[in-house]
Amino acid sequence: MPLMTAPIRLPPSSGLGLDRELAARAAGFSCIAGLDEVGRGPLAGPVVSAAVVLDFDSLPQGLDDSKALSAQKREALFAEIVATAHVGIASVSHAEIDTINIRQASLLAMRRAFTALPCVPDMAFVDGNDAPKLPCVTEAVVKGDSSIASIAAASIVAKVVRDRLMTRLGAVYPAYGFASNAGYSTKAHLSVLASEGPCPFHRLSFSPLRQGLLDL
Repeated sequence: MPLMTAPIRLPPSSGLGLDRELAARAAGFSCIAGLDEVGRGPLAGPVVSAAVVLDFDSLPQGLDDSKALSAQKREALFAEIVATAHVGIASVSHAEIDTINIRQASLLAMRRAFTALPCVPDMAFVDGNDAPKLPCVTEAVVKGDSSIASIAAASIVAKVVRDRLMTRLGAVYPAYGFASNAGYSTKAHLSVLASEGPCPFHRLSFSPLRQGLLDL
């Protein structure tokens, strides 16, 4: 199947619901996915992406941008999403990020998540303005995680999965506080980096690690 990334013309969104997905269905698409990624900015760990095809007859209530939800609400919605929707989850490691850069790693994670779906979408909404090349019609939507239900669901799944991974990593390397900072550059995290140096899961291509911590 040829790659298709040209934008399509759909009615504007009226809020966080299925309006965009329903409009896509009315336009002739039958399997509509939402894609998002989590973890572009941290100094450690993978970038994680999710692709979600919602069941229109069994929509979890309270879907929103994962950043706007409490950890407890994200966990509850995660359970509902994986129980009712088709879900693909994928990651790109810290080592791959250092090799191909974070932008390419984010796009790769989304392609892997798309491929991991148990169905084959013919339409995909992607959060942001930088969509991966997918074997279907693709539309990038800025702030899509707060306006399109399937993207919001993907953001929740990706966030929960990555947070769980970082919590487990934090149990192995407790000094860096991964369970609470998820690898982001908090003051405490930077302080430990300055005194102890990086662990094997830090992204060495990221500043200040790239600069040998000299600027800390």
